[in-house]
Amino acid sequence: MSAEPAAASGPESPDPLTVIRSREYVAHLVLVAALGVPISAAAFGFLALVHELESLTYKDLPRALGFDGTPNWWPVPLLALSGLLTGLAIRHLPGTGGHRPAEGFVNSGAPSAAELPGVALAALASLGLGAVLGPEAPLIALGGGLAAYAARLVRPGIAPRAGALVAAAGSFAAVSALLGSPLLGAFLLMEASGLAGMTLGLVLVPGLLSAGIGALFFVGLGSWTGLGTYSLTLPDVPHTPDPSLAEFGWAIALGAVAAFAGLGIKRLSLSIQERVDRRRIAWTVAMGLTVGVLALLYAESTGRNGSEVLYSGQDDLGGLLAGEATYTVGTLLILIVCKALAYSASLSAFRGGPIFPAMFLGAAAGLVFSHLPGLHFVSGFAMGIGAMCVAMLRLPMTSVLLATLLLGAEGVTVMPLVIVSVVVSYVVVLRLERPSAAPRTAPR
Repeated sequence: MSAEPAAASGPESPDPLTVIRSREYVAHLVLVAALGVPISAAAFGFLALVHELESLTYKDLPRALGFDGTPNWWPVPLLALSGLLTGLAIRHLPGTGGHRPAEGFVNSGAPSAAELPGVALAALASLGLGAVLGPEAPLIALGGGLAAYAARLVRPGIAPRAGALVAAAGSFAAVSALLGSPLLGAFLLMEASGLAGMTLGLVLVPGLLSAGIGALFFVGLGSWTGLGTYSLTLPDVPHTPDPSLAEFGWAIALGAVAAFAGLGIKRLSLSIQERVDRRRIAWTVAMGLTVGVLALLYAESTGRNGSEVLYSGQDDLGGLLAGEATYTVGTLLILIVCKALAYSASLSAFRGGPIFPAMFLGAAAGLVFSHLPGLHFVSGFAMGIGAMCVAMLRLPMTSVLLATLLLGAEGVTVMPLVIVSVVVSYVVVLRLERPSAAPRTAPR
C-alpha cells in the first residue's frame, strides 16, 4: 500500500520549512489541486464498480438463473471464481496485485503505471465477489499511482521527492470520503506513515487540499449520479447514557479480548500466506472456497443471510447496530467465528484493506459484551470497533477516531470508554507480538 510521504524525509532531505516557503512548493499545491478532481472521480468509479459487482453477482445473477433469491450455497462457487481471478491477476500481471493485507499498513511506495491494472483487477476480483476485505488499500495505491503517473506526464522532469509528495496527495484524494470524513482519511495516512514535526506539515498541506477537493467531488458525484458517496456512515444512532464505572471495567476486558483475537487473526493469516505464496492460484481458490463454505455454514446454522460473513462489513454496520435486538448471543458468536476465519483467509490470499472487517468484528464482539450487566449496547459497539481496529492496524489514534466519529454526537459520549479499550488492546498486542523481520518480497 502506498502513502509515500516517508519519501519526503530522511537524513539528506532539505529543511521542510524551506521547502514549504519555496515557489516550487506552491506550484506543487496547484498541481495537487488540479489532480484531486480526476483522481477522486476515478476512486468514485472504482467504488461504484465494486458495489455494482457485489449486487450483480450475489443478487441479480441468481435471480437471472431462475432462483428465488440467493441460495445459501451460492457463495461457494462465487468465492472459488474470485480466488481464481484474483490468483491469476496476482500471478501474471505486474505488481503482484499491490498491497498484501495480512502484513498491515506498509508504506511500499506508489505502484508504477504498469502495475496499476493488476492492482485494480485483483481488488475488483476480490472485493466484488465477496472476499472479506475493504477497498481502502487499493484506493490508496491507485490514487498514489495515478497521481505519480499524471505528475510525470505534466512535468516530465519532476524530482523524485516532489513526485512522492504528489503521489501522497493522490492517496489522500482517493480515500478522502471513504471513512466518513476527509480528516479521518488524512489522519489514517499520516499515522500509518509515522510522520512528525515539520515533515508532517510538508505532506499535510497538499494532502488536506487534495482530500478536501476529493471529498467535495465525491459528494457532487454521489448527488449527480444518485449512487450515493459510498462513505462510512451510521444513520439514527440511539442515544447513549454517560459512561458508568462498570463500563470502564468492560472497556478493559473488551480491549484485552480484542487484542488476543486480533493477534490470532493476524498470525493465522500470515501463516496461511506462506503457503499461498508457494502455490498462488491453487491456494487462492482454496481460500475462496473456505470463505464461501463459512458463509454457507453461518446461513444454515442461523437462518440469516450468508452475506453477513462476506464482503467488508461496511454496509452491514448500520444494520448490526439498528438490529441488535434481533441477534441472539449465539448468533453473534457464530457470526464472529465465521467472519474472523473468513477474514483470515481473505487477508492471506486476496487483495483489499483490513479496516472494515476489523470494525465489523469489533462491533459484533461489543454487542456480545452488551448482553452482560452494566454495558449499554452502543458503548459496547463503539469500544469493540476501536479495540479490534487497533489490534489489527496498530494505529491507536486512527482507531479511536474510527469508533467515535462514526457515531456522530454520541461518539463524544463514548469517547472515554473507547480510549480505554483502545489503549488496553494496543498495549496487550505490543506485549504479546513477536518481533519479526522486515517483510520480504513474496514470490509470484
